Amino acid sequence: MSKNSFKTKTTLDVAGKSYEVFDITSFKEAVDLPFSLKVLLENLLRTEDGANITAEQIKKLAAWDPNAEPDTEIQFTPARVIMQDFTGVPCIVDLATMREAIADLGGDPAKVNPLSPAELVIDHSVIADLFGTKDAFEKNVDIEYQRNKERYRFLRWGQTAFDEFKVVPPGTGIVHQVNIEYLARVVMSREVDGKLRAYPDTVVGTDSHTTMVNGLGVLGWGVGGIEAEAALLGQPVSMLIPKVVGFKLNGQLPVGTTATDLVLTITQMLRKHGVVGKFVEFYGPGVSALPMANRATIGNMSPEYGSTCAIFPIDEETIRYLKFTGRTNDQLELVEKYAKFNNLWHDPKAEPRFSEKLELDLAKVVPSIAGPKRPQDRISLSDAKSSYEKIAPTYFSDKTTKNKIDVKVNGKPTTVTNGDVVIASITSCTNTSNPSVMIGAALLAKKAVEKGLTSKPWVKTTLAPGSKVVTDYYDRSGLTPYMEKLGFNLVGYGCVTCIGNSGPLPLEISKAINENDLAVSAVLSGNRNFEGRISPDVKMNYLASPPLVVAYALTGTMDHDFENDPIGVGSDGKPVFLKDIWPTTAEIDSVITSSISSDMFTKDYASVFDGDKRWKSLDTPTGNTFEWDSASTYVRKPPYFDAMPRNPKPVTNISGARVLAVLGDSVTTDHISPAGNIKVDSPAGKYLAEHNIDRADFNSYGSRRGNHEVMIRGTFANIRLKNLLLDGVEGGFTKNFLANGEQTTIYDASRAYIAENIPLVILAGKEYGSGSSRDWAAKGTALLGVRAVIAESFERIHRSNLIGMGVLPLQYLNGANASSLGLDGSEIFSITGVEELNNGQTPKEVTVTAGDKSFKVSLRIDTPGEADYYRHGGIMQYVLRSLLSK
Repeated sequence: MSKNSFKTKTTLDVAGKSYEVFDITSFKEAVDLPFSLKVLLENLLRTEDGANITAEQIKKLAAWDPNAEPDTEIQFTPARVIMQDFTGVPCIVDLATMREAIADLGGDPAKVNPLSPAELVIDHSVIADLFGTKDAFEKNVDIEYQRNKERYRFLRWGQTAFDEFKVVPPGTGIVHQVNIEYLARVVMSREVDGKLRAYPDTVVGTDSHTTMVNGLGVLGWGVGGIEAEAALLGQPVSMLIPKVVGFKLNGQLPVGTTATDLVLTITQMLRKHGVVGKFVEFYGPGVSALPMANRATIGNMSPEYGSTCAIFPIDEETIRYLKFTGRTNDQLELVEKYAKFNNLWHDPKAEPRFSEKLELDLAKVVPSIAGPKRPQDRISLSDAKSSYEKIAPTYFSDKTTKNKIDVKVNGKPTTVTNGDVVIASITSCTNTSNPSVMIGAALLAKKAVEKGLTSKPWVKTTLAPGSKVVTDYYDRSGLTPYMEKLGFNLVGYGCVTCIGNSGPLPLEISKAINENDLAVSAVLSGNRNFEGRISPDVKMNYLASPPLVVAYALTGTMDHDFENDPIGVGSDGKPVFLKDIWPTTAEIDSVITSSISSDMFTKDYASVFDGDKRWKSLDTPTGNTFEWDSASTYVRKPPYFDAMPRNPKPVTNISGARVLAVLGDSVTTDHISPAGNIKVDSPAGKYLAEHNIDRADFNSYGSRRGNHEVMIRGTFANIRLKNLLLDGVEGGFTKNFLANGEQTTIYDASRAYIAENIPLVILAGKEYGSGSSRDWAAKGTALLGVRAVIAESFERIHRSNLIGMGVLPLQYLNGANASSLGLDGSEIFSITGVEELNNGQTPKEVTVTAGDKSFKVSLRIDTPGEADYYRHGGIMQYVLRSLLSK
């Protein structure tokens, strides 16, 4: 119950109902706050308790100084939590384990229960094993159930064991598209203390692209699974009032450009400007010209430019989209009346106070791609060929052949060579929620087929829409046959290629690539193109709009100039250029108008939690605590609470530590966290073989996130990881200094150090932990015995997750790094000054001694809440003890 110190509680009557609301307009100084901070202000007013959320914090937020450095901690209480299955399964595993741990310590297991709505969408597990056939989808889903039966049984148990927890079964859609099309409320209504209350919809999610819902005016962002677990159990998210970057939009997109071109432009601008840890908020007259799908695309890419969120305010387009996607009239009226009442409605002429400002004339956006390994590396399509020719030689080795290699695909002879596009995939949440680019792709396919063009035989073509609505409007518009003619058959509804589930390439193609070390490419309509992510056979990955994905399938190579080179030869013998088959805006709009209606959303989401016969037929355990299967290789009880005392032990300094890895700049959570396929000769592969799992049933690391034994063995095992302790070696290897520095796997080295009670440290460069908010990047680090990471800079979520697992994030001072300090990683490390945390203090700096060198580093525990988590050994231990004390 709110203390309501500022007497802002009042009522709002909507559609015959009276809602209790908190009026932020009573704060005159808050009238020109950014939209996002107004949402946070309402959140504090509603949750004020005098302890965690105080009147002083509310005053500070209302009178926010945009030019001040963030220094005021607040406690944000999200209205709901959303999860996908890769990151959600460990969350529910941990909650199940917490139920047992709290019972062991004399508490009530029922206290471990979500206190706010929590929804999990199973979308990350489908793999494109089969493609290019009409039955690819059904067969892929069948294989998915065979591989993941244990996980799905576990999630079905969780749906019955925990209150306020719902699961969207496989084969439905991508979590973020399901979120914007169905789950997002924009304005929540809920009974509290016997009264109906209305308040802004806010969310944290276990996927960094939770920010996609920012396009709807819903404030939210990705957190690690460990933070999400705390939020599920009623713990607020500790944060500093952030800086807010205002991004003014003017004008309209020119004909021939897409939302993908726009978002790649914005990603490049914001990454260059520097928005890590900041809110980004779009405003100005150009906002009104952007359809909701484009706003969602921009919000989706927030992790790629590093901001906490990238939000659009509520306006007429928000209401139009909610109506379009089948929300009720009562909900539409509540959203509009509440937003206008609380000054959350967009005014195109308003100039809120912002910390920093950028501006973009939409008319200057040009067709673009990004790659070959970072989303922010935008390339104008007109420069794509020259850019490829410049970068390609850096991927060649002595073994690389420049010749065309003869292969057979489906019994037919063809060739594969450097620069070939071997994967063309319309996939991921970024673009597959956007009807304009999805229909654009299908219309381009139609025109290509009518000209007599076909996809190149060496290209693996896949279509993985964000929801069933997409295939509904493809069917209704008659465009499905043209997509299938080019090999873009439905393979599943989910992340698929963008998450690394591209599936195997045809055997002869894969063999030719690996035997000749060919530098081949993938083109996908996704948001992530980091090294080693898409396919182990592919060195270069490019992001592109869905229509361009189809175009690259037709050319079959990155070594192509779309402006001057024909895309192929038509059945009439004449050259066909991209401009000849590129659909016009009028053509796309005509199909949208005639083929998409709100009844499609209503129909497809009517029974969204029910699942198909495969889901319903799963044999599901019952009971408040889970019956762990000791033989399971998917779901195992983790060790986080083993022998945990009721009260935390004092924090200690670190001494006698060795270096597990020395890493460079831009090491992402994809490099750290287990992802993709499990190699036979890897520590994880050997573990599964020892447990009598056939190679064909290894599945992916993502699908085995509920088994810590697999995940520890896959941490830092990315095939493209470069550990600078070794010369010219890629992959999960290091030196074991207990064995004269011999090369071994990172997992095996960590076991040797742990056996001798030797703590470990990681040395890293800039932007350490960028990318997806993978909780296992932190969990695996901790379970390998790493006590501290010393980096030049951290991405927000990973730094927070490290603290949540009891690992110290330390940052070099004044531009220093391992090289400038003369460190090679062979030194013995000690870290002192950490014990000050026992006195309730958080030192700004601590001292590192490495061999005969000593230097200061910044202790990146940024808030008192984070300090509490570290004192308890991690966020889960903190939450468990908090539940015990209530």
